[in-house]
Amino acid sequence: MYRYDDRDRAIINDRVAQFRGQTERYLAGELSEEQFLPLRLQNGLYIQRLAPMLRIAVPYGLLNSAQLRRLARVSRDYDKGYAHFTTRQNLQYNWPQLEDVPAILDELAEVEMHAVQTSGNCIRNTTSDPYAGIALDEIADPRPYCELIRQWSTFHPEFAFLPRKFKIAVSGSEQDRAAIRVHDIGVQIVKRGEEIGFQVLVGGGQGRTPVIAETIRDFLPEEDLLSYLEAIVRVYNQLGRRDNKYKARIKILVKALGPQEFGRRVEEEWQHIKDGAEKLTQEALDWAKSFFTAPEYREFDGSAAEAALQLQADSDKAFARWLERNTYPHRVPGYRAIKLSTKPTGVPPGDVTDAQLEAIADLADTFSFGEARVTHDQNVVLADVEQDKLFELWQQARKHGFATPNIGTLTDMICCPGGDYCSLANAKSIPVAEAIQRRFDDMDYLYDLGDLNLNISGCMNACGHHHVGHIGILGVDKKGEEFYQIQLGGSASNEASLAKVLGPSFSRAEVPDVISKILDLYVEQRQTEEPFIDTYNRIGLQPFKERVYAKAS
Repeated sequence: MYRYDDRDRAIINDRVAQFRGQTERYLAGELSEEQFLPLRLQNGLYIQRLAPMLRIAVPYGLLNSAQLRRLARVSRDYDKGYAHFTTRQNLQYNWPQLEDVPAILDELAEVEMHAVQTSGNCIRNTTSDPYAGIALDEIADPRPYCELIRQWSTFHPEFAFLPRKFKIAVSGSEQDRAAIRVHDIGVQIVKRGEEIGFQVLVGGGQGRTPVIAETIRDFLPEEDLLSYLEAIVRVYNQLGRRDNKYKARIKILVKALGPQEFGRRVEEEWQHIKDGAEKLTQEALDWAKSFFTAPEYREFDGSAAEAALQLQADSDKAFARWLERNTYPHRVPGYRAIKLSTKPTGVPPGDVTDAQLEAIADLADTFSFGEARVTHDQNVVLADVEQDKLFELWQQARKHGFATPNIGTLTDMICCPGGDYCSLANAKSIPVAEAIQRRFDDMDYLYDLGDLNLNISGCMNACGHHHVGHIGILGVDKKGEEFYQIQLGGSASNEASLAKVLGPSFSRAEVPDVISKILDLYVEQRQTEEPFIDTYNRIGLQPFKERVYAKAS
């Protein structure tokens, strides 16, 4: 992973000192709310429903064990002993005191972390595939490019006050696991012969106006990545609407101009800067790639390792379940990646205690070269685990509540903090998630349903990605009461699609029954081993609508 040099440390330390002064002046009444607003947002600090919320940057989701232990200590000393993994591969504290935030940032700076540009109208954390560097279907490791984008965008003087927040995702694999089609810019690594380059998509996003991104370049040479991104953001910065925050995202501009005209303007802008300072030299590319070299893997006989693992699975059904749902193939024989589930029943998806953060650090040190990765579905990946240690790891993960074998199933849901914490939310989302987890607690039934994404958002801002859930749930407010709209058919995969509204919304108590009716129809209608999303695409929305809204005879 990327390591700070002396210049990086000086920049972050200066930033912390600057924010300490700004906070002290605000608390002393020398800065107004209006004056303090952009200053705190630039340092990741929101004012939420019950307390300030501090969002910590986790570049492309990658953390080392020292950082995990420091995050645990901060949650214990300055919060209520837990933290929350977000869909942007970041981490949030929901209960810090405003006067403590500079001290928290000081603590984080000591382990090369910060909260810069995790909020505000700027380029946010660049997200990526949690299996970067080890995936079997990888074309090239996306992390060096994410790091180059991070360094280019952080503190970029021209892009500190964009029309709205701006999000970039990079995928280096054939299968999109970074949801690039619902980002402001999606970068797909491709090959032309032996040459590495990028397919560039623009104008995706969720929120009030969900849009699937459009491709504006099929192949961009590797050396032109930053200059081309700069051209895109320049066009958006010049032409994006600033008079209406709900129409300010780049997706609105791309729709208004049309992707072809938007792309033409980007190309025109790019001609002025393509051979300038942002052009990547081979030295710069090699430097970025040098931080993401493979660890010192042991050599294994892959077949023998698989056979030994199968013997363990055959002798322990619970381990076999976990092995099937929570582990992933690795490009190096004898290794697997594993996913720690943060979603046992009764725990808000993505929430972890200080003790669990320290447990993840211990597991990373013991089993995966000291590194862990936050995923956009709010779990944690240990990427480099020797197969002959999987049984031991599973036992350790069980002790700490991370071994629920539900990855990819209905109860492995994405869920925003909702009305329990967020001041923007129209409805609570965590109690809905828990009610569904309790209703559908039969693992055999969940396995029979197969892969199924259920995403829950407490408002139209769609932090829970309800637009791209196979089943999406959106909290809505009706005259002061909370209701829930059900949507079907969304996907954030290569075949990205936006979910369609099923019909009138339901009370919170009705939601589990509605989900049950949807699943019953799916089971009745599916063809052999047909996933939910394929059945939906084959039969459409109407049969589900008729089942859910059928009147009792």
